[in-house]
Amino acid sequence: MDSVLEKLIRETLSSQNVMDVEELEKRDYSSMENPSLLRFLVDMRGEDTSSRQLRDDLMTMLIAGHETTAAVLTWALFELSQQPDLYAKVRREIDEVLGDREPTFEDVQRLQLVRLVIAESLRMYPEPPLLIRRALEDHSLPAGAAGFETKIMRGTDIFIAVYNIHRSADYWPDPDKFDPERFLRPFSNPSRPEWGGYSPTLSSLYPNEVHSDFAYLPFGAGARKCVGDQFACMEAAITLAILIKRFDFQLATRPEEVGIYTGATIHTRNGLKMTVTNRV
Repeated sequence: MDSVLEKLIRETLSSQNVMDVEELEKRDYSSMENPSLLRFLVDMRGEDTSSRQLRDDLMTMLIAGHETTAAVLTWALFELSQQPDLYAKVRREIDEVLGDREPTFEDVQRLQLVRLVIAESLRMYPEPPLLIRRALEDHSLPAGAAGFETKIMRGTDIFIAVYNIHRSADYWPDPDKFDPERFLRPFSNPSRPEWGGYSPTLSSLYPNEVHSDFAYLPFGAGARKCVGDQFACMEAAITLAILIKRFDFQLATRPEEVGIYTGATIHTRNGLKMTVTNRV
């Protein structure tokens, strides 16, 4: 992958055409031979561009923006294929909203259940399943469910188990069930009075850490939250709508044979074997 990226960077730098951001935004990319993100970055940065920085930026986009979205879609189809009634309901919504055409940006708002399927896939299979933070100074964590304050020394690495939080019965009723419409229902837990509960809102297309008092954080939270969260959800929702509009998916193996493997992201251990047919 490194060698491919380096080759693309060399070729793009050789035809660099430096512009300011306003000029780049007005450029007609549909008429360009190479309307890529790399082309945009090279032309925008001008003399400040370095091959190493471009390589790092592109690698981040490929891994963080490609691998994670593919994993979310994989698990969404895995779960939908096991719930025929839910799958049919999602298909109906897509057919009613799109008809015979491809989805547009405006359609995303109307594809509510599709969006919630993506959100639920991210809850059950967060990508990544762990977040790592380093304490910049001495600190004390509030007692919370532990019942006592935890002293954190400066320089301590803290692993936040997002997978465990998302699957905790303290915060999510029936947490191991794939239930996209759970995000339409408020929930609180009297045995966890320190937690503010989950409250659905119409002000956002997707649930986030604010709605759930940090019990739902597939993109992290705070200053280090993923900046591409909204784009990633929109991308996944549109892709899922296109796939279900065109094809039918059925598991070709037993669900337990798929398995689960956790690394930087959550993968299937044995691949996802499905029978895919064109929709009539």
